[in-house]
Amino acid sequence: MRAIHAIALGALLLCGSVAAAEEKPVRELEPVHVNAMRNPEVRKYKVILAGLDAFDRHRQLAPAADRLRFRLRSQAKDESEQPLAIRLVGDSGFNMPIAIDADMRFVVPRSEAAADAESELELNRKRRSYRTDPEIRTPGLSANQRRLGDLRLECKVTVAMAKAEIPTFWVLTINTILLRTDWCDFFGDPEDFRWEGVSKKAHFPFRSDQPLAGAVLVDANRSAKLEVKGGTFHVPIGNFSWSDDAVIELTFAEPKAPTGTAAETPRTAP
Repeated sequence: MRAIHAIALGALLLCGSVAAAEEKPVRELEPVHVNAMRNPEVRKYKVILAGLDAFDRHRQLAPAADRLRFRLRSQAKDESEQPLAIRLVGDSGFNMPIAIDADMRFVVPRSEAAADAESELELNRKRRSYRTDPEIRTPGLSANQRRLGDLRLECKVTVAMAKAEIPTFWVLTINTILLRTDWCDFFGDPEDFRWEGVSKKAHFPFRSDQPLAGAVLVDANRSAKLEVKGGTFHVPIGNFSWSDDAVIELTFAEPKAPTGTAAETPRTAP
């Protein structure tokens, strides 16, 4: 039963609260600057603020991280010729462009005006083309390394945003099922082992930028293999026998060799 709860909660947090968002009508906006399409990809500003508040409350998990950043991740082939663009847009003509860097990361500022305008974070792509994830990285780590405290803080931010997005009924239901209000602590029962110190029934999924061949959790002289599935690795963030300074070492899968065609097949001499 615990495994079912973990899978259900993990799926909710990874996939976002799409159903909750779709239940409400889409705000009709003037097609200026960023967007000229109906039904764009949006996230309510109050949800972003819930994530910013969670980041500030739990900064001790990643004290070297200077700010909360968000990352756009493609969920479908992007055939648009327009460059990606994001803005905060709201009532009474409120419009605030947001800068995106080359790695599709961006920072959303706190803005009283944006909150008063009941703004939404709007991407110039149709819904479900991209998803917006929090990303917290301590400086100095390699591209294949993730610090456990950073991931714990990412979970806190993700859960806070999910709670602000889904109906209160579901928040209370999940609290009851998990017997706690801090959902992140659910992922990693120290009494349940798959590998050394790693829970086999409750672990939080995180995404990698590319397919994985493996992942190992390292804490001083202790290490444990983690489960990977495609580009996702599963971490026992609620198992506090592992310190915040523990590091997950990711091994990326080798790229697949291109499949040869008949035209590429060398001919042999007759």
